[in-house]
Amino acid sequence: MNKEFTERELDRIIEMAWEDRTPFEAITFQFGISEQETIEVMRREMKPSSFRMWRKRVQGRATKHAKLRSDEMDRFRCSRQRHITGNKISKR
Repeated sequence: MNKEFTERELDRIIEMAWEDRTPFEAITFQFGISEQETIEVMRREMKPSSFRMWRKRVQGRATKHAKLRSDEMDRFRCSRQRHITGNKISKR
């Protein structure tokens, strides 16, 4: 992965990856990185034990993959998150 992110962008990627209802596709849409690249970011930025805990949590989780979600779960973003436009991060 050759993309450079600011500290704030990394924090947001990690936060989105931890959120149950935010699919990897939302991270791809906002930051232009694939699911595998998201996993690499998580591995690089987290302690090994935290990374293992996160991987166990998201592996096979239907809510983290848009294609596996049920039809009634149609939200693209977290309720706390403001509107996302392109690759810009919402202000907190």
